[in-house]
Amino acid sequence: MSGAAPRTSATADSCVQAVGGRRIYDAAGAAWMVKVFPGEFYVTSKADEVLVTVLGSCVSACIRDPIARVGGMNHFMLPHHASGSWGDDLKSARFGNFAMEKLINELIKSGASRERMEIKVFGGGNVTESSNAVGSDNAAFVLRYLQAEGLRCAAQDLGGQLPRRIHYYPSTGRVVRKLLGTSETYAVNREETDYSSRLLSQKTSGDIQLFGESR
Repeated sequence: MSGAAPRTSATADSCVQAVGGRRIYDAAGAAWMVKVFPGEFYVTSKADEVLVTVLGSCVSACIRDPIARVGGMNHFMLPHHASGSWGDDLKSARFGNFAMEKLINELIKSGASRERMEIKVFGGGNVTESSNAVGSDNAAFVLRYLQAEGLRCAAQDLGGQLPRRIHYYPSTGRVVRKLLGTSETYAVNREETDYSSRLLSQKTSGDIQLFGESR
């Protein structure tokens, strides 16, 4: 692939260039740490970028094409909208169906091939005392989605009761997963809850491209 694909960070509303504060240089590791927040995805071809996120009930897919040397991560909160359908949901990266479609399509636009994609999925913990097992729903969704799309899951770390911190190295496919202690669970739950509350007062917008459609 000639040239370097642009770094792209997307929120529930649009695609924007990464901004200051989202990328922090780690001198010890000689790499840029890029935080992927709930409802976002990030695609890069930079060998010195590490994608980082913290997951409670949310799920992240880490996907790369080792030949095209491009990779990315998403971070979604719910499998799909209450409508129950995948293609007609509100077009927001907080929903798994849109987050997966958007990440995969952006990777393809950057030169990746569906047939070469290496996919690893993480998160989906039931970290709250709520009777609604959102984490289990998210975990089941992402595996069901990959199966429906004919995409192989190379690795998974889903479920449990503790949140996770994920460091993903798209250039090599390496993932470092750290389980967080119970003392950190409250902070993770609060972040996810605050994000959900903010979205209740926001309209989502944007376009979704399903496989087989042309722009």
